[in-house]
Amino acid sequence: MPPTRILSSVLPVLLCTALVPGLAASRMLPDFVDLVAENSPSVVNISTKQAPVTAPRLPDYTVPDLPEDSPLQDFFRHFFGEEGDFPEDDFQSRSLGSGFIVSSDGFILTNAHVVEGAEEIIVRTSDRREFLATLVGTDKRSDIALIKMDAEGLPAVKIGSSKELKVGEWVLAIGSPFGFESSATAGIVSAKGRSLPSENYIPFIQTDVAINPGNSGGPLFNLDGEVVGINSQIYSRTGGFMGLSFAIPIDVAMNVASQLQTTGRVSRGWLGVLIQDVTRELAESFGMMQPRGALVAQILPGSPAEAAKVEAGDIILSFNERDVPTSSALPPMVGLTPVGETVTLQVLRNGELQELTVEIGELPDEEQLATTEREPQRAVANPLGLFLRDVTPEQREELNVPSGGVLVEGVETGPADLAGLRAGDLIIRFDHRPVTDLASFNQILDEIPSGKSVAVLVQRGDGRMFHAIRVP
Repeated sequence: MPPTRILSSVLPVLLCTALVPGLAASRMLPDFVDLVAENSPSVVNISTKQAPVTAPRLPDYTVPDLPEDSPLQDFFRHFFGEEGDFPEDDFQSRSLGSGFIVSSDGFILTNAHVVEGAEEIIVRTSDRREFLATLVGTDKRSDIALIKMDAEGLPAVKIGSSKELKVGEWVLAIGSPFGFESSATAGIVSAKGRSLPSENYIPFIQTDVAINPGNSGGPLFNLDGEVVGINSQIYSRTGGFMGLSFAIPIDVAMNVASQLQTTGRVSRGWLGVLIQDVTRELAESFGMMQPRGALVAQILPGSPAEAAKVEAGDIILSFNERDVPTSSALPPMVGLTPVGETVTLQVLRNGELQELTVEIGELPDEEQLATTEREPQRAVANPLGLFLRDVTPEQREELNVPSGGVLVEGVETGPADLAGLRAGDLIIRFDHRPVTDLASFNQILDEIPSGKSVAVLVQRGDGRMFHAIRVP
């Protein structure tokens, strides 16, 4: 190739490189050296001493008569003593984790499970100083703990915003995996808003940063050196890193820390609905073009949703003008809403969009919530004049009905009374469709046109029979 032709082909490339000086640099991996140097002093190692556990005592045992030179003599003396008694040794377990300084006067954020059951909390800074810390408060639901050590002029981290994070963005973790202090690992944000089975109220940040036992409670930094999350959980079958790590968003963590510092407890918003995902099949049955939203399966008694007339079968599409793409997106939105605030729900009900106003309540503690969720849902007298209740396991056993059905608890004057239904009847099918629970019965009833006569299959005692009811 002639020299002039070579120059003519190379020149445009050289010109492009000159015009875009950052092109080559943008393809380089980020440099974490300065970020680690600046932030390592703010990351601490946390160890705890927990209540002593007395070893179980064996029954009195007599050391057998063995020859003095028998190798078993040392064995029995070591474990049973001279008198044959098992020694009562006290053991103190120690947990190891990470944390980070959020204020120069000694407030530190970490995971609740790192300090759970601790009688003594020991904080070790990067310059090898050790401090005894006091527990300000913990929140098991978010796995956040706030502790305080008596010191001044400490290097605090810069707090960022997890809302600004983007999937694919570089992040850095500093912590003490397996007790190795000030270890730095880097990776990218893999996903946002992850809901884990252990906690539905936290929209976890998923990363591929190598997180191992001991990293718990440590900070997750963005490239600006701001904390955007607290490393909390790993998804692993071996107990070691497997490419799936989860961090609590710093916005959530700081909200929890603020409440712990001011009131010693954490309150969360509560709607009072049991929800499920909208599958492709369900979307089709509700006349939706594509699956989205959170399908309400049950309304808890005495809940804000019940007061706002939310119904089983409603699909919540937006919460306070924020889209609800999946059911897992709704609990964090509700949980972060201040108690007492009035919000709007956009729901799809019987193919029509409706707006409902709800005053957010306070999420009950886990014990109260479990009791509420177990309590069968009761309806007021419906248009048919029926008081209905979900069937308890004990009633199922008594009625010999393994699944499905809704129990008639009472009948007032109306179509059901005229049709001959009585308290104690079990409605098995309604309008030729199986009734699985109260929610499904209400959904079927809502879909039946006014004035239509429908067949109801009822079990009374050991027998079953159909009744005809006209929907008013």
